Amino acid sequence: MFEKSTWIRLPRNVIVGHDVRSSVVEVVDDLHLQGRPLFVTSPTPRKVAADPIAADFEARDIDPAIVSVDTASFDAVEEVIETANAADASYLVGIGGGKAIDIAKMASDHLEMGFLSVPTAASHDGIVSNRGSVPDGDTRHSVAAEPPLAVVADTGILAEAPWELTTAGCADIISNYTAVMDWRLAKRLKDVEYSEYAAALAEMTAEILVDNADLIRPGLEESAWVVTKALMSSGVAMSIADSSRPASGAEHLFSHQLDRLAPDAALHGHQVGVGSIMTAYLHGGDRGFWTDIRDALSSIDAPTTADELGIDDETVVEALTTCHEIRDRYTILGDGMNERAARDVAKKTGVIS
Repeated sequence: MFEKSTWIRLPRNVIVGHDVRSSVVEVVDDLHLQGRPLFVTSPTPRKVAADPIAADFEARDIDPAIVSVDTASFDAVEEVIETANAADASYLVGIGGGKAIDIAKMASDHLEMGFLSVPTAASHDGIVSNRGSVPDGDTRHSVAAEPPLAVVADTGILAEAPWELTTAGCADIISNYTAVMDWRLAKRLKDVEYSEYAAALAEMTAEILVDNADLIRPGLEESAWVVTKALMSSGVAMSIADSSRPASGAEHLFSHQLDRLAPDAALHGHQVGVGSIMTAYLHGGDRGFWTDIRDALSSIDAPTTADELGIDDETVVEALTTCHEIRDRYTILGDGMNERAARDVAKKTGVIS
C-alpha cells in the first residue's frame, strides 16, 4: 500500500512583466497581509526599486521600515531579525539581488512571518525557491526556509541590471543539466530520494536557455522575461523536491570550493557554468553534450575558461580534486578525482590550457 505523502510549498502569486513593480501593494492586499512591512534591500536596489515601492505604500498610509544590507552573512540575517522586532514588522519584502532576497528569506523563516520576493537582477533561482545561501567564513551554507508568498519581477528593472548578473543567472540555470544527471546517478547508486517531476522541470529550465541562448542579449526585456521564467521554474523544482538537488550537483561543489580557494574571484553562476562543462564531460565523455553547454554559455557571454573567471589553472585543478569533501552529496565526482584526472578533464574541455 502506498502511504507516502508530500507537502509542497510554493509561492501563491507570481507576477512577471513590464512595470509590475507598482503592483506590490496590490499583491499585498491580495495576500491579506496586514501591518507594517520591513523592506530588506541593498544600496543600488534601494534607489531602483525599494524607495519607489515605499512611496506606493506611503500613499496608502503605510509606513514601511527599511533595512539595507551590504554583505550576505548570518550577521546580516540577525540584523534583519532585530530590525523587524524593533519595527514591529508583520511581514518582510526582499528587494534586490540574491543577497537581499536570501537574507529576507532566512530572517522571515526565523521570525515565522511571510515574505515577498522582488528581484532587481535575474542572477539566481533563489528568488522563488525554499532555500537560502549565505557565506560563513570559508564555506557557504545552503539553508532550508519557506519560499516567498509572492514574487513580483519587473522585467524593465531586470533588463537594466548589470549584464554580468543576468549571464550568471543564465549559467546557473544551464548547470541544472549536470545537477539532474548527478541526482539520477545518486538515485541509482545510493538510492537517494528522487522526484521525476522536479528533475524534469529542472531540465526543462536548462533547455529553455540553451534553446534560446542566441536571443539572450543585454538590455532586452524579452531576454529578461525568458531568463526570469527559467529561474522561477528552477526555484519551483527545488521546492517540489524539498531539496537543492534539482539545481545543485558536482558543478556547485566545484564553485563552493573555488569560493574557499579564490574568494570573490567570480560570480557564483559563472563558476557553476564552468563547473558544468567539466562535469558534463565526466558524465558523457566525448559524445559532445559538454560542448553544447560550453557553446550556450559562450553565446550569452558567460565564462567558459579559468582565465575568463579570473582564476589560475592550478586553482581549478585543486578545486576539482577536493570539492567532493564539502558535503555528503553523491555526484559524478564520487570519492574524488586525482590530480592527473582533474587536469586531464580541465584541459580536454578547454577550461585550462
